[in-house]
Amino acid sequence: MSEEAQKLSFEDALAELEKIVAELESGDLTLEASLDLFEKGQKLAQQCNVQLETAVLRIEQLTSDGEIVELDL
Repeated sequence: MSEEAQKLSFEDALAELEKIVAELESGDLTLEASLDLFEKGQKLAQQCNVQLETAVLRIEQLTSDGEIVELDL
């Protein structure tokens, strides 16, 4: 994943991914351009997934009263 993509917030990465999907769905791209965008989209989707998994782990560590619970990972 490029350094630029890693700096994107979840919201920015998701917005970029949505733009890529719209471009791909337009059907106005060459095959090579479509493949390049698809690859970039895959990387952005992976980044979003990692960020979501990290957020889920952080949430799971909190109990209902706000105490942090250590998990054996």
